[in-house]
Amino acid sequence: MRISRLVLSVAALTVMVTAPLMAQATPQRAVLVTGASTGIGRTIAERLAREGFYVYAGARQADDIAALSKIPNMKGVRLDVTSTADIAAFVQTVQKDGKGLYGVVNNAGVATGGPLINTDDEELRRVLDVNVMGPLRVTRGVAPLLIASKGRVVTISSISGVLSGAMLGVYSMSKHAVEAFGDALGAEMAPLGVTSSLIEPGNYRSEIGRNTMTAAVAAADRAKGTPFEAAMQNFVRAMGNYDNYPPPDSVAAAALHAFTAPQPRVRYMVVPMANQATATIRKAMDELVQLNHGQQFAYDREALIKMLDEALARVQK
Repeated sequence: MRISRLVLSVAALTVMVTAPLMAQATPQRAVLVTGASTGIGRTIAERLAREGFYVYAGARQADDIAALSKIPNMKGVRLDVTSTADIAAFVQTVQKDGKGLYGVVNNAGVATGGPLINTDDEELRRVLDVNVMGPLRVTRGVAPLLIASKGRVVTISSISGVLSGAMLGVYSMSKHAVEAFGDALGAEMAPLGVTSSLIEPGNYRSEIGRNTMTAAVAAADRAKGTPFEAAMQNFVRAMGNYDNYPPPDSVAAAALHAFTAPQPRVRYMVVPMANQATATIRKAMDELVQLNHGQQFAYDREALIKMLDEALARVQK
């Protein structure tokens, strides 16, 4: 009996001594979240920090950077995704801190509303520069760090990367490009041990949503007396009030899964209402049918169902 108690005491002491050592042996993983001052980016940054990640929270305004730096496990950094100088300075910060970089959340984005043919080149360039070139610039800048850590890239797309509705064409164009970015990046980086995931949110409460609403109202005013007047008014009504939408907690949960799951998903569609999911899936299916229809090597229904079953089996592995 005394021997058994002695063995148990030694075992307990061993656990007490080795547990802190094991904790110290596991380094805190660092991630970058761009556009972290508000909305989806802020929610993701705070969730990752609470879960133990060290978060570099990118923002442009000094007040936002200071506020972010007050959050535990978080460091606010100056990062405009259109500035290669900002990105280079961030890489130097990571190298100086010595934590490495396990992942990046390409979240920073802008939106606009209005008819495509009424959108001037300056506005088009602004949206594409932030939403498309931004993720590419940031990922290109931090790529050596991600390759070294065999890390992960998470890019915030949108269900507008699948849908293409009237009066939201410029934003949809940018998010369709982001979908291609995520897929191509995944194919190129997989052999290097780096994964790429896309998150396609629906309508959540966010700063970009409010900005879209503001831009749409302005576009509706400009459309008065034009053939698009009625369409723009309908678009503004359909958008509703973004402040009534739920907070983007589910989007943050998807980002956390992408960084912690043994095998992150390629895509995470996260929507607060079933009709948004239905519209998105139906659009993807409609496009498949349109691609197949009338082409020289068209598949019949049986072959298409077989292909669907094979695709379902691949994602369920």
